[in-house]
Amino acid sequence: MKHEKIYIYGKHALLEALDHAPHALGRVYLDANIKEKGLREKLNERGIMVSPLGKGDAGRVVGKNTSHQGMLGLLRPSMLFVPFEKFLETLSVTPDTMLVYLDGVQDPHNVGAIIRSAAAFGAAGVLMPRQKQALISAGVVKASAGMVFHIPLVELPEPDKGLSILHKKGFKIFGMAGEGATPLLQAQFQQPTVLLFGNEGEGLSGRARTHCDGTLSIPIHPRTESLNVAAAAAVALNAWSQRHPKALSPQ
Repeated sequence: MKHEKIYIYGKHALLEALDHAPHALGRVYLDANIKEKGLREKLNERGIMVSPLGKGDAGRVVGKNTSHQGMLGLLRPSMLFVPFEKFLETLSVTPDTMLVYLDGVQDPHNVGAIIRSAAAFGAAGVLMPRQKQALISAGVVKASAGMVFHIPLVELPEPDKGLSILHKKGFKIFGMAGEGATPLLQAQFQQPTVLLFGNEGEGLSGRARTHCDGTLSIPIHPRTESLNVAAAAAVALNAWSQRHPKALSPQ
C-alpha cells in the first residue's frame, strides 16, 4: 500500500481526518482567508503543523477544477491500515460479523464507494491485498465521504493465507459474480461472512474463487448486462445487513 503521501482536500475530509485519524496527518495547508476558529483549535490540540496555502498552490497539487475550499492536508495512507494479525486480535467473531474483501478493484471511485457502503451496512473491516489493487488516494477518500477514517482498513499481504485463516475461524466466504450459483436474496448468512468483490472488467480472480464457499448473483433485468462493482456491493451489503440488524447498532 505504498502511496506514502497524498493530499486530501476540502473541509469535510479534513475534519474527518482530524477527528478519527489525526495520526495520519502530517501537515495542513490553509488559505490565509480561512478564519474558522474551531478548525484551527483542533489542529492546535492535535499538534498538527499548519502552513500557508499560497495562491495557485492547491490547483497545482490537486487540480484547478477541484473544490478544495482553501484547505489541503498531507496524509500518510499507510497509517490508515491495520495489519491483518493485529486486526484479528481485536475482532469479535459472531454471526453478525461481516468483512469486505476487495479482489483487484482498480477504480478509486469504486474503492471509495465500497468502503462507504461497508461502513454504512455494518462491516467490521475492509480487507485489501497489496497487489493489483487501487491505492488509497484523494479520490478514494472523497468517494468514501470520509469513511476511510471510520472503518478498519486491513492490509492483506498474503491473501491466500489470510482467507484460509478466516475459514478456520468459522467465516463463510462468498464471491459476488454475475453468474453466481445462488441468488443473493436466497443467501441466509447464518455464520460470520466475508463478501468478495472482484475487478471491474474481469470479476473475481480464479485465485479468490478457490476460497469461496459459494458465489452469489444479483438478479437484474435482461436489458442490463451487469452492475458496476460499487453498486453491486451496496446491494449485497444491504442484503446482508437486513439479516443482521444488530450490525447497524452503535457499538
